[in-house]
Amino acid sequence: MTVLKTKRLVLRPWKESDLEPFARLNADPRVMEFFPAVLSREESDAIAQRMQAKIAERGWGWWAVSVPGVEDFIGFIGINDVDPSTFPAPFAPAVEIGWRIAYDHWGKGYAGEGALACLHYAFHVLGLDEIVAFTAVQNTRSQAVMKKIGMHRDPKDDFDHPKLPEGHWLRRHVLYRIRSEK
Repeated sequence: MTVLKTKRLVLRPWKESDLEPFARLNADPRVMEFFPAVLSREESDAIAQRMQAKIAERGWGWWAVSVPGVEDFIGFIGINDVDPSTFPAPFAPAVEIGWRIAYDHWGKGYAGEGALACLHYAFHVLGLDEIVAFTAVQNTRSQAVMKKIGMHRDPKDDFDHPKLPEGHWLRRHVLYRIRSEK
């Protein structure tokens, strides 16, 4: 299975010991501010198991992230398919990059650092042509990371999240893109 290493991070397959800190992260209203709700332990565990299954199946996905010598699990960073059969967005099919980092580790540049490693892997190992990222319009912190890693937004690509109801405060999303420089 693929493991990505940066100067400060290890992006790796999930372990059983990641489930508890992942559940705490998903129950933190600060981390989940731009999601419809915090998650229960059962919901969090199910997501982690799906993430690990995808990595086991194809070698890449939403990797668990560790800071060696500091903390064994701080969140996830990775790339994943946007499947139009389960997420009918106007840009699907596509491969998305994303991250979710525990609040205590915000502001250290980890999301951008790990995301750059994922972009390198996507373009130079997987040979992908384009990666997308999306978030709620209000989530300026994630948008700042998207810009920092070289992604660009065209407002005409913004869209309504297909799984959120009309009128939901998080429904409108921005779409960022980056193309391979092959």
